[in-house]
Amino acid sequence: MARTALITGATGFLGRQVLQAFRSAGWNAVGIGFTRAKPPTILKVNLSDPAELSTALQESRQPPRTDLANPLATGAANRFPDKCNEDPEGAKAINVEASEHLAQATSQYNILLIYISTDYVFPGKPGEAPYEADAAPQPTNLYGQLKLDGEKAILKATQDTGLGLVLRVPVLYGKAEENKESAVNVLIDSLWKVQGKEAQVKMDDWAQRYPTNTEDVARVCVDVAMKYLDSGDARHNMPKVLQFSSEDRMTKYEICELFAEIMGLPVDGMVADKDGGDPNATVQRPYDTHLSTKALKDIGIDVRTQDFKAWWRWQVGAFRK
Repeated sequence: MARTALITGATGFLGRQVLQAFRSAGWNAVGIGFTRAKPPTILKVNLSDPAELSTALQESRQPPRTDLANPLATGAANRFPDKCNEDPEGAKAINVEASEHLAQATSQYNILLIYISTDYVFPGKPGEAPYEADAAPQPTNLYGQLKLDGEKAILKATQDTGLGLVLRVPVLYGKAEENKESAVNVLIDSLWKVQGKEAQVKMDDWAQRYPTNTEDVARVCVDVAMKYLDSGDARHNMPKVLQFSSEDRMTKYEICELFAEIMGLPVDGMVADKDGGDPNATVQRPYDTHLSTKALKDIGIDVRTQDFKAWWRWQVGAFRK
């Protein structure tokens, strides 16, 4: 019997890959979006409207889809720390309130919910990483705090059913409609910018990042869904907070250097900024929030990731040695 997956944020950078991964795995995957939704391919649903959300979940369980069992949904979010500071109420509405509505609705219909969270729930002080899934969170910025509040909201709303999970991930890269969708992909644009005469770009060379491919995250979502749905009542004793990350460690400046090597471009106009951790910065970013993947390994989930350099060579068509 086929299962269905309801993917919220299905028009977004990560959501598109999650939707494709479930479809490739043989699920009846249904995308949910709002501003960029294009029915009937992507259903238009306002997650901030409990009644509209409930209707969408009910319809996913009605004939003619009589072959569906144990639907699953993953959460959309505002992923950009600076944008959260610019519009804190809007960020709270999607990262916390809409997530809570989603959790309440999925619990009502016995649907497993995977909430995508972030490594920014941790303080990232030098020497503390890697962080285990049960380490004490202490966000340094509003984005991290809102995601942590979202985690608490969905875990509370699903505590009776055991059908709510948190999956924390770090900065993501992958297939994008526009480079600006990803804090990693957009560095390609920064590299091109410094190719201009006397052009300079100041780039962070302090914070340690662990860029992870959206296709890998999507595959883990499918694997986790299968693991928990197939575990029946035993899922109540399984971890509710999971973490996934690549082991590729580099600063944004080092990523730019790697892009320059791959593409055969000079990086002379890129200025390494090693003065991170400015206490006066509008958005405080942590130094190192490397996520331990032990909780995933313990339940038998494959945590291998794509090779960062090899993927980008393929992406930009640079196949020379």
